[in-house]
Parts: sequence; C-alpha cells; structure tokens
Amino acid sequence: MAKGSLVHRVPTQEKAVAFTFDDGPHPVFTEQVLEIFQKINGRATFCMIGQEIDKFGDIAAKVHAAGHEMVNHTYSHPDLTQLTVEEARAEILLGDERIRRVTGKPASNFRPPFFAVNEAILSLAAEFGYHSIGCVNGEAKDWEQPQPGADFIVEHTRPTVANGSILLFHDGYGDRAQTIKAVQVLVQELAAEGYRFVTVNELLALAEYHE
Repeated sequence: MAKGSLVHRVPTQEKAVAFTFDDGPHPVFTEQVLEIFQKINGRATFCMIGQEIDKFGDIAAKVHAAGHEMVNHTYSHPDLTQLTVEEARAEILLGDERIRRVTGKPASNFRPPFFAVNEAILSLAAEFGYHSIGCVNGEAKDWEQPQPGADFIVEHTRPTVANGSILLFHDGYGDRAQTIKAVQVLVQELAAEGYRFVTVNELLALAEYHE
C-alpha cells in the first residue's frame, strides 16, 4: 500500500482487524491488554512513546515477547507539524531507537501524535520505511479525560468495524479503565463474529496478498 497517506483501513477479504493501543507502555493498563489478547490467542499493536519505554522497558519487553507489534509513536508525543523537519526527524529517530533496543530491529510502522501530518511529515515517515497508521473509530474518543464511558467507546467503535479496520485505543497516560472494559466487550463480540485479531503489519500483509 502507498506510504504517502494515513492508513485507516486495509482493503482485504479477510475477516481481520487490528486493535492498536497508544501512549504506553503502562505498568497497569498494558498488562491488562496483554491478558485480554492472550485469552483469545490474538495479537495487538502498541504505538509506544519513547519516553514511556525509558520508564517501563520491562513492560515493553513483555509486549514484544508475547508476539505483539510495537509501532513508533515518537519519543515525546509532540505535534510534529509544529516542528521543523529536523526536529521531527529527531523525534521519530529517538522513538525508533527505543523500540530497536527492545526488539533488536527498527519499527515497521508509525503513528503520528494527534494524527497531525502534512506532506513533509508523511514523506519523512516514508523515508524511515514506515506506513503512517490512522484509525476508523476516532469518534470513540477514548483518549478524553475524564473518559467518555465504556459504553460510549463501544457504541462509537461498533459501526466502524469491517474487514481490515484499524481501531484506536489508549493504554498509556491517565486512567484507562474504561478503555479496558470497552476492549473486553468488543473483543468478545468480534471473536464471536469470527474476526481474527492481527497486528497492523499482518493486516498490511493481507492487503498485499489480495492486490
């Protein structure tokens, strides 16, 4: 797929979705996400901030050991469009270095903080070989503090689910208990409907297979 735009949904005939979790790792909520996906033998994608990897490297290592994907979410979560290109490059590079320390290899994909991109940022991400990852359920707004409620998150995510959907949630910064509850509900529902839970990388590979 092209790397010059945000990828919100991957065109695929497979009944597969990617659950993504931003702003971790976190010693409480990331662990809870890992438990949810272990129970269903599914994989998730964690869009990690470099500074948080510095704080909780043991949690990042658990994510990697469990077979989940780690995506570069920059080092300190700035709006990259408000930085110079060199400043933005440094943020991406530092985030990539932190992931490389845990996994032994570069990150494969990138999620821009706040989904703030322009042509320069998308081109910069492509220089690193990244797909820039968006989402389909932005209206769920699970990032808001206080959170909007587990029911709200579920109800604003359900209509966006389809083959190849990339779903956004948060496991870092603040109390994410409502997100965890919502994800538990959604995972149970989608598993019952026959969906597979794959990483963003795996989802992108499905698109390549069907092209």
